[in-house]
Amino acid sequence: MKFSKTQRIAAIAGVVVAGILIFVMKPSPLQVDAEAVHVAELTVTLDGEGMTRVRNGFTVASPVNGRVERIRLDEGDVLQKNSPVARVTPPPLNSREFEEAEARTRSAEAVLGAARAGERQVKVDLEQATRKYSRYSNLYKQGAVSAETFENVKTAWEVLQKEHQVALKNVESARYELKAARSLIVKSDSGNTIDVLAPDSGKVLRIYEKSERVVPAGTPLVEVGDPDDIEVVIDVLSSDAVRVEPGMSVLVEEWGGGAALSGVVRIVEPAAFTKISALGIEEKRVNIIIDLEKPEARLGDNYRVQARVILWQEDDILQVPVSSIFRGEEGWNVFIVKGDKAERQALQIGKRGAYYAEVIEGLAEGDMVVLHPTNDLEDGMRVKVTE
Repeated sequence: MKFSKTQRIAAIAGVVVAGILIFVMKPSPLQVDAEAVHVAELTVTLDGEGMTRVRNGFTVASPVNGRVERIRLDEGDVLQKNSPVARVTPPPLNSREFEEAEARTRSAEAVLGAARAGERQVKVDLEQATRKYSRYSNLYKQGAVSAETFENVKTAWEVLQKEHQVALKNVESARYELKAARSLIVKSDSGNTIDVLAPDSGKVLRIYEKSERVVPAGTPLVEVGDPDDIEVVIDVLSSDAVRVEPGMSVLVEEWGGGAALSGVVRIVEPAAFTKISALGIEEKRVNIIIDLEKPEARLGDNYRVQARVILWQEDDILQVPVSSIFRGEEGWNVFIVKGDKAERQALQIGKRGAYYAEVIEGLAEGDMVVLHPTNDLEDGMRVKVTE
């Protein structure tokens, strides 16, 4: 059967159109990022945000109610131990308070006088009972008195001994009561000002009450400490804190300087506390105290830092990017780029760091794995690795 020229041209045109349609309708390869599985050092860390703090800080507070004078110190001033930090003047008693305090003092004086008189009387009775006991003891040995009479004399002597001890305690108690009552009588004359002293040498870190004002007892006035002797405190979830042990190495980063600072875990606090996260979830967190190996002069108290506790570190570990692995029906999976296609591959991972995970089984060095696989990526799909 012979085809006419027109039929042959039509057939050729149909084949060309079909080829063009197939080429146009054929899906283009999916653009993906890929990275090779490699052997390198792997570090597993526990990251936490925290702050620096002075190791031994002291908050100096007002010991009494009164008017605190304007504090002449400035933050950063150097203080020696027992040097004056502030001056507090207690308020004088008004007439009613003074009368009450004076009446309590007189009452305490009367109680003390009565206690002393009672003690003297018991002391006299005890001296007589002692002489009588000595005399009856000799008579009892000679058989001149009965055992019952001697026991009565001995009991009376022992009772008076106890009563004399009680009388001495009553005198001591009354003396302290009188001292306390007298301390309430504060004269309005000058010389009543109390100097608040620094508990230890250091620098002024904060001044809570700079201006003159009336403060109640216990009001914080100044915080004193040594800014060169600081520690780092980070808080982590309690489920992560159980993996941290004293002596582990720490890298302190994002503190504002250049290189990371080295440190060592000193204490994992034994008690957790509740903290509300940014999402409003209650979390149990634990403070981890870190000592810096070398002091950093640019760091001060309450500076923000980021710390990484090194939980595990090993060389020559076959590792895969964490961003490439995902959960499958039977464990972890990745997509391997073979030619122009992506093939799904199961694997077993071990230690897992922030960016890379240890490969136990399923991958070999040099395998190209897809980073951040999307839901559109399927097994056997054509892919193109982004340069």
